[in-house]
This record gives sequence, structure tokens and C-alpha cells, in this order.
Amino acid sequence: MMKCKTILSACILALTTIGAFAQDIPQSQVPAVVVNSFQQKFPKAKGVDWELKAGLYEAEFETGLFGTDHEVWIQSNGKIVRHKEELAKNDLPQAVIANVKKEFPGYRIEDVKKITEEQKVTYAFEVKNGSNEWKLVVDPKGNVLGKVRD
Repeated sequence: MMKCKTILSACILALTTIGAFAQDIPQSQVPAVVVNSFQQKFPKAKGVDWELKAGLYEAEFETGLFGTDHEVWIQSNGKIVRHKEELAKNDLPQAVIANVKKEFPGYRIEDVKKITEEQKVTYAFEVKNGSNEWKLVVDPKGNVLGKVRD
């Protein structure tokens, strides 16, 4: 239990630390191989903003009719290393929903993100019940990989 909290806290710290050194850049300063890789993977992206973070190019953008938020991290060689996308609760795998209902009865799921890194998928979201809130990271089978009381 403590190990999961430590890992989740370290991940959150790493992501916020990377953000502290972010630099907004125009697309014209993003290497062509990075832009081409991005456009091939996300041809319908709208409102693309680029940042350079710790040597990775991050594109924040929206897709779809309702403007689903995405963040994607791309290496300078064009390889996509991380993709985080906003997700509706109903789009979570049934195993995730069932396990959350079992472990957190009476809690509602909010602010769902699907994170893909190196072909590995995890889901990050909050569960709330009144003033009780938790941030969770789970695998596609619903196994809790980390949780932190919010």
C-alpha cells in the first residue's frame, strides 16, 4: 500500500517538475519528423499547442465534435512515447468500473484519462463520495496500481 502511494506520488512529482521547465514553441520550431508523426497519428487534431519539456515535444489538442482533450509526448525522432486522452466514464472497460464499484462502493468516477505509454494502457481518474476523494491509477483489468487521498 505504501509502495503504491510512493510510486504514484513520484509520478505526479515528475510530471509537475517536467511542467516547470516547459517552453511554449510555435509549430514552425518543431522538427518536421515530429510534426509529420503527429499529423499521421492525429489528422483531425484542432487547436494544437506545442511545448518543449525535458527534451520531448508535447502537443496539446482537441478532437471530435465535443473537443476531447489530448496530450501527446513525442521524441525528436518522431516516436510517440506517451498519449493522454480525456475519456467519458462510460468508455472505461467494464472490469475497471466493476472493480471500482467493489473497492469504493457509493463513490462516483470523475475526470477520466486514458494513458498509453509504450503500448501499455492505464487509466487515471478521481473517485468521490461527499468530501471523500481519491485519485486512482488502474490497469485495464481494474487492478489499482496507485491511489492517493485527495
